[in-house]
Amino acid sequence: MESVEALVAHIQGLSGSPDELAQLHGLLKQADGDALRVHSAGLLPFLSHLHPGAHSLGYLYLLDSFVSSSANLRAHAGGDLLVTVADFLTSCSADQIRMAPDKFLNVCRVLKNEVMQLNAPIRGIAPLRAAVRKIQTSSEQLTPLHAEYLMLCLLAKQYKAGLSVLEDDIFEVDQPKDLFLYCYYGAMIYIGLKKFRKALELLHNAVTAPMSSLNAITVEAYKKYVLVSLIQSGQVPSFPKYTSSTAQRNLKNHTQIYVDLSTCYGTGSYSDLETFIQSNAEAFQTAYPRLYLPPSLLGTTSCYFSIYMLYITKESVSKIFMAQ
Repeated sequence: MESVEALVAHIQGLSGSPDELAQLHGLLKQADGDALRVHSAGLLPFLSHLHPGAHSLGYLYLLDSFVSSSANLRAHAGGDLLVTVADFLTSCSADQIRMAPDKFLNVCRVLKNEVMQLNAPIRGIAPLRAAVRKIQTSSEQLTPLHAEYLMLCLLAKQYKAGLSVLEDDIFEVDQPKDLFLYCYYGAMIYIGLKKFRKALELLHNAVTAPMSSLNAITVEAYKKYVLVSLIQSGQVPSFPKYTSSTAQRNLKNHTQIYVDLSTCYGTGSYSDLETFIQSNAEAFQTAYPRLYLPPSLLGTTSCYFSIYMLYITKESVSKIFMAQ
């Protein structure tokens, strides 16, 4: 195998035309399991000889090899590496990185993990937003990066930033899990913005999407669906006919405490609702979602408060009408 120096020279000389890039891609694939992996610890300095926009394909291969080593990440945690990755994601050529989408996704996930470990999710928002647009073939395509991006927006409490992808009309979905996570995290964004109708639309999609077996994302989505439905309309709609039989048979069994909450709400007694929530406080705590977000960011407490306030409002309105 040629030296890393020779490979860098090929990257510099073969990053122009489509034919050159195809030739370069062949060389990079050959090197990927040999020189790049073996010498990954020494690859970072070579990136300074490449331009992230003009030499995106080769740059991606070197960067992916470097960040795929946990030892390299530990050695450079919180340093210039994060800046290097962020600059690449914002500057790279979409056409070139789409030639190696798995490597691009890996680099993006490394960035997400690093900013989370640094407790600085806001640092990943702009780079991942750019990455979503680079990997998309059209604005109608849902990518694995959508959920990663929305999760960072939630962690950073930058809810409005999430709208940049949520306002797109999605018609192309490759992996079902991407859709479930997109709907769940997107709904959390809308809950944070108190746009409950929009949140319900996404939660509804997560609950009624076709599925052969029940998944944890759908279970957590249904819990939020119950809460937001009570806030929005005071009742939880029954499953539409097109809901999968799997969801209809199993969802309520996995979310019984939320079903009971809805039933208690329907009695019209504020005191009974308050007693129910207080007596089941521990159960609600253990029912928090485990989808990479701490409970404090998931809005459940805010949902209960909103339900309380809705009851107070309804009772006040009823008293006004009775007094007339």
